[in-house]
This record gives sequence, C-alpha cells and structure tokens, in this order.
Amino acid sequence: MKLYDVTIVGASGLVGRKILELLHERKFALGQVTAVASDASEGKEVVISGHSYRLHRLTKEVFKNSEFAFFSAGAYVSHQWAPIAAEEGSLVIDNSSAFRMTEGVPLVVPEVNRPDIFKHKGIIANPNCSTIQLVVALKPLDKLYKIKRVVVSTYQSVSGAGHKGVLRLKNELRDDYDGDSPFAHQIAFNALPHIDVFFDDGYTKEEHKMMNETKKIMHLPELKITVTCVRVPTIGGHGESVNIEFEKAVKPEDVHEVLEKSKGIVVIDEPNKNKYPMPIDAEDKDEVFVGRIRKDETLKNGINMWVVSDSVRKGAATNAVQIAEEFLKGK
Repeated sequence: MKLYDVTIVGASGLVGRKILELLHERKFALGQVTAVASDASEGKEVVISGHSYRLHRLTKEVFKNSEFAFFSAGAYVSHQWAPIAAEEGSLVIDNSSAFRMTEGVPLVVPEVNRPDIFKHKGIIANPNCSTIQLVVALKPLDKLYKIKRVVVSTYQSVSGAGHKGVLRLKNELRDDYDGDSPFAHQIAFNALPHIDVFFDDGYTKEEHKMMNETKKIMHLPELKITVTCVRVPTIGGHGESVNIEFEKAVKPEDVHEVLEKSKGIVVIDEPNKNKYPMPIDAEDKDEVFVGRIRKDETLKNGINMWVVSDSVRKGAATNAVQIAEEFLKGK
C-alpha cells in the first residue's frame, strides 16, 4: 500500500493536534509526518494517539517530499507559506480564511461539492466551522426543493476561538478574570453577539464568512442568506437556528426523511421525549446533527430547524482530512 508523507503546519494548536489524531483514527495511509509549530516550540514534542512528534519551525524544507500539507496556523501564515508548499509539490488543505474566497481555489465540504476537489491548483480551502455544518444540512434540501432564502442565528462555542477561548471560559468559571481574553466581554454566564471584527455594514467578519462561503460552496451566488453569529459559553460544538424558505412545497416530515437519508447527517427529532441535538452530544463526533424540524407558519414554504456539530472535528479537522481522503479516491 502506498503511504503519503504529510506536513502539519500548526501542529501544536487545537485543530492541528486534532488533524494528527484523526489521521491515525481514520487510518490514513501515513508515511513520514512532519509536525510544524512556532519558532519558540522548535524541538519540543507532542504526543498524539501514542505517537510522538518533534516540532519543527516553518521553513521551505519541511515540505520536501510532502504530498499533503495541512495548514492550521492562521491566515497570515497561510498567505505566506501555502503557495510555497504547493510549489514544492504538496496538496495544501488550508484551514484558515486566507484563500476561501479566492477565485480558482476550491472551497470544499465533501458531502456538498466533492467534484470541486479536483479543480484545485495546489491549494484547497477548508470552510469556516459554522459554514460547514450549515451547508451539509442545506444541500440535500436545496437539491429537492430549491432554497429561496436562509436566515441563520448561531450559538458558537468557545472552542471556535481555539485553546485561548476554552481556557478563558474555564478560568472565568473559577472567578479568574486575569490575563488576556480572545473575547470583548466576559463569556461565562453570558452570550456575545460579536465574533471577529465588525464591518461598516454592521455585520461581523464571521457573519460575512458564512454568507459568502455558503454561496460559493453551494454554487448559489444569488442565494439570499442573512446571519447573526453569537458566542456562547459551551465547549463541545456549535448550534445554529436555521430558517429556510423554499420555492417548492415541503412538509416537516419530508425534510426529516431527506436528511435522515443524507450522508454525514444524524436526525434527532423527538421533542415530546426531550430528544433534540445539543452541543454536548455532538462533542468529539464527526456528524452534523439536526432536530426541531417544524413548519414556519409565517411562510408559504418555510421550515425551521436546529443544527449542531463539533466545531473542531467536522467544523475543521475532520473536514480537512475528508478532503484528502476523497482526493485519494479520485474522480
């Protein structure tokens, strides 16, 4: 069996470590693995799934003979180094926002737009975590009933802000408010309608990401979609309240049946038994969970539903590894 040499840029971070873990968990055909972190971490080791990896600093040499390069070190690093990795022969799968809206760079969720993987020119972009779970749920419904408009409100966990976000919440729950915070205000016992920077139109960068990325992934440039992103004090996963208006008539039971048969989706929808998806249930799982499917009585063809997924796994690391797996399967 052929083995593939892999480089992980940002290997000591929350997503980078999870990518390494998943490559082993999913039995990816791993050859040589080169783990890359900051200059300050050079020479240190990380232990993932019983395997120890020495951390290297980022140089051109780390991509020598590498067939896949997973980037999870932020947009600044990706802008500078992803093209270099591609020139050295690696297929770059980038978790940052650096290339998501770049023309000619595929933005991929395998369950939604797998063929786009094979249109790459050395770099494939991994979407924003909240976008990934949204489009997995929207795609099979759009195929049958054609989506006219989408309204989304997110309930995003602190893990979306990385190690610092998780640590900050845990510290605040212990009444420790000292030190830097990735959030503008207290996150414990709170909800912040503020993720990333605000633009002049009043929307945040995170909200623009979701709106623009959804259109690109689903090949629906004229899709009417509006989003409000909120950070909440959960750790395991992101929740989304999704209101959809369709062009064709659709009933809740139709949506239930379609989603239940769709790849990568688990439907939990028995509210009379208190069964519905929750972030704590999605933690450390790869599926997108959907529930609270019901008719919007204010619209002719309207449906409400609740979508939950682990923001570090399917929202980042799992999706990136799936892209590599699907690439190896071929067209």
